[in-house]
Amino acid sequence: MIPEFNSAGNLPEGIHLASMEELVERFGYNPKRAWLIDGLRLLISSLQKANCPLVFIDGSFVTSKEIPGDYDLCWSLVGVIEGKVDPILLDFSPSGRAIMEQKYRGDIFPAELPEGGSGKLFVDFFQTDKNTGEKKGIVAVEIGGSL
Repeated sequence: MIPEFNSAGNLPEGIHLASMEELVERFGYNPKRAWLIDGLRLLISSLQKANCPLVFIDGSFVTSKEIPGDYDLCWSLVGVIEGKVDPILLDFSPSGRAIMEQKYRGDIFPAELPEGGSGKLFVDFFQTDKNTGEKKGIVAVEIGGSL
């Protein structure tokens, strides 16, 4: 279940497990968000083929912001078959990231790798509000359910 937003417009601290259906129902309420969800579905389908078990969604997409720019997502490397990962998801050069965002409509990183500036694993980095430094919540979706 995805909880209500706190007074800052973020989810309360923690990782909130949800189905893809719950994510769409809660965050897909306008055309821009629906467009982002289309990219997210494509990404999840690709990651599912590589045996990825879990994704974590962050960014303004999982806040009270009416029109988010994109979504931020990190995907678990546990059990992933490297040879089946879309090569686009492994190129973090500026041009590679641009291609990644164009195809999947979000900023995408492996969950268990460190974010460059903080040194925190992306799954932990995502749980800190970049503007205030306060802890915040993110949404996790297990892959394997209906897309």
